Amino acid sequence: MSTPILLDCDPGIDDALAIAFAAGHPDIELAGITTVAGNVGVGQTTANALAVSEFAGAPSVPVTRGSAAPLLRAARDARDVHGDSGLGGAVLPPPSRDAEPGHAVDYLIETIAASPGEITLVATGPLTNIALAVRREPRLPGWVRDFVIMGGSAGRGNVTPAAEFNIWSDPEAAAITFGAGWTVRMIGLDVTLQALATPPVRARMSEFGTLGDTLLLPALAQYHDSAAGGDPAVHDVCAVASVAEPSVFGYTPARVEVETAGRLTSGMTVTSFTGSGPGTGSGSGSGSGPNAEVATSIDSGAFWDLVLKTYSGLASSMSR
Repeated sequence: MSTPILLDCDPGIDDALAIAFAAGHPDIELAGITTVAGNVGVGQTTANALAVSEFAGAPSVPVTRGSAAPLLRAARDARDVHGDSGLGGAVLPPPSRDAEPGHAVDYLIETIAASPGEITLVATGPLTNIALAVRREPRLPGWVRDFVIMGGSAGRGNVTPAAEFNIWSDPEAAAITFGAGWTVRMIGLDVTLQALATPPVRARMSEFGTLGDTLLLPALAQYHDSAAGGDPAVHDVCAVASVAEPSVFGYTPARVEVETAGRLTSGMTVTSFTGSGPGTGSGSGSGSGPNAEVATSIDSGAFWDLVLKTYSGLASSMSR
């Protein structure tokens, strides 16, 4: 039986690859996509989500536009990493449809409320939409089957020495999200920087016809993910892959607090594996016990076996 997911994202090269993975994996039902400003502006992330989902054979998946800016701060993007289009060197056919009417926050609440305990919420961008949703409907955390984010780090960051991009982009939203009463499954830089698209991986992608030649390889070729060194890390694919095959990752319970005030550490996910923390982040709760399952290990070989098998299947379906 497939697992329905709602994917809140900011495509973004690795978000685009995550959409393709979700569309192609037989045990995942991509039930909806919501967008947020992050890697590029929300107009472009929405256009990219529409184009990628249609290209990947999921033209009926609803795409709903969300927040254009963080809760309290000016919008900041990552065009230097993802390019002006957000998709690196990939040029996809324009989508044949528009985004759904309404706002992502309303869509998330209404869709999850209609199927309590069934939907896994996956967030691979800044957490602005999620924070607004749980503020508007505090019961939301009890209605999801699971909540997974790509974001944060128990160690060092990538956009600053302390902070990972998605959390740094809207730390107030992240603090609200971590303090909302659910267990956040945090797929952060501790594991995603080990999910590298190495030359042998990209060679396999070259066998995937239009999927490889039009999306995967051109996107990765211009993915300036400096934190990963020479080979790009497919951060957001890790979050969706963790739903498809949880055994690829190992987790440690932790208390995660989000720093919102530090001059040098804003956006840092302060992680205590003893399960308690100071509870000083804005909206971050009382610090009275674990609020997260933090991914601390990855089987990189199993990860790429899973991802490449999924892309291979998707490529075959696209060629029919």
